[in-house]
Amino acid sequence: MTLSTLGVLAVILPLLYMYTSSVAQTRLPTLRNKRICLLIAHPDDEAMFFAPTVLALTRPESGNHVKILCLSSGNADGLGEVRKKELVKSGLLLGLKHEDDVLVIDSPDFQDSMTITWEADKISSLLTSAFAPNLTSQKSSNSNPAATIDALLTFDAHGISSHPNHISLYHGARTFISSLTRGKPGWASPVDLYTLTTVSLPRKYFGFLDVFPTILSLVINGGGERRSDKGNPGALVSMSALAGGGRESYGTARLAMTEAHKSQMVWFRWGWIALSRYMYINDLKLERVKS
Repeated sequence: MTLSTLGVLAVILPLLYMYTSSVAQTRLPTLRNKRICLLIAHPDDEAMFFAPTVLALTRPESGNHVKILCLSSGNADGLGEVRKKELVKSGLLLGLKHEDDVLVIDSPDFQDSMTITWEADKISSLLTSAFAPNLTSQKSSNSNPAATIDALLTFDAHGISSHPNHISLYHGARTFISSLTRGKPGWASPVDLYTLTTVSLPRKYFGFLDVFPTILSLVINGGGERRSDKGNPGALVSMSALAGGGRESYGTARLAMTEAHKSQMVWFRWGWIALSRYMYINDLKLERVKS
């Protein structure tokens, strides 16, 4: 490949991405006027993995109320209190409305560790107490199951990085969603569960160029046309702008890491920030969960 060809590609590919991302921001289906919880395992998950999604869902015109529930303070290195504050700062940068919209759990049940799997039932119990506290009484009546959120977002079964804490959230979230309609066959769950798609290693570090396989995958899989029982999209795709002063941009996602999560900015984080497709693009799929 000649230098001139490379030069042309260096101009055309970013332009194609910018056009695609602008179309995605206005035309792809999204959630509106919903109460949404992003369930993460560690402070900085929201910035390193979910930033495009949070930026999209916190658009003022969307009418959504987004909260972050983090099940550990990330205290593996003794920086738990620092990281709690960093998460709040990051959340506000990404568009959350209030500091109270960020909740961090400090519990021996959920220790930050690369070798520990958190119990799905304990995660489910925590989610029930937080978002469906009247579940037991509802099961003994003929009333519709109810919750204080409309959508729950978290990692998929592979956890993006195969981190056992991330994977635990997937199983805990599914257990929670299943419990909402257990004993009520045919009832629709009051909460839709969306999980962040884990891609192959080469795609993970393809940066904004992963827009092309992402769109192809979306087309092959029907573009998320099948909706939930509540009418919500079957897939959520978010693409942040490459540049510009707008809030919904890669620059905002980068700031959420470099300015908010300063304690985590060791050398290899810079590589992730520059190359990871999750800093630019998110695609989440609607999970079908049986009671």
